[in-house]
Amino acid sequence: MPQYQNIVILTGAGISAESGLATFRSSNGLWNNHPVEDVATVEGFQRNPAYVHAFYNELKQELVKAQPNPAHLALTRLQNEYPARISIVTQNVDTLHEKAGSRNIYHIHGQINQAVCQNCGQILETFGDVDTETVCPHCQIMGMMKPNIVFFGENLLCMDEVDRLLRTCDLFLSVGTSGVVFPAAAFVQIAKLNGAETVEFNLEPTSNNYYFDRHIFGKAGSTLPAFIDDLITNR
Repeated sequence: MPQYQNIVILTGAGISAESGLATFRSSNGLWNNHPVEDVATVEGFQRNPAYVHAFYNELKQELVKAQPNPAHLALTRLQNEYPARISIVTQNVDTLHEKAGSRNIYHIHGQINQAVCQNCGQILETFGDVDTETVCPHCQIMGMMKPNIVFFGENLLCMDEVDRLLRTCDLFLSVGTSGVVFPAAAFVQIAKLNGAETVEFNLEPTSNNYYFDRHIFGKAGSTLPAFIDDLITNR
């Protein structure tokens, strides 16, 4: 097995499902049982910011109780025991990677425990409630905080850094993501075209079959720890 220098892991909702967190966007177009246009769009937030804040405040309390599962812990072990730069690019807004002790995490869809000031851009980090009366700790203006969640139609976060990582990695792992939502669905293609070995972990095949060298099917809590144990043992 080759010695990798730069490993990038993309994680999606599937890795957190085993921690009891369902995929937020369901097939009927609801976002955690709410209409997407009400709670996950810029227009929805402009129309009723109090309602959107209340939704994410409630979601925070659900996510704060969740605990990392063996798949999250395996990635932390990889970072601690494998001598390479290892970056985690996650589509998840939960903080289970952080709870597991991982580092070099890029939350491209934002994270549930942050709010961003629309006046000055300051990030407020808290698991407490944020609402229309919250004062920005930096510019002291009230009512300008927005959940630091990427709403539909907004640009993903950290994309310059992520693009650089994808173009320089030699191993790309995709864990628990459907491979149908762009631009994240194209990450494997970028990595593959720049010479990376690519491995997919999922419950079933995805539409990105062509760009993956290997497909490992099953629950990530079982398949990923076994793969990482082999990677560490045979380096």
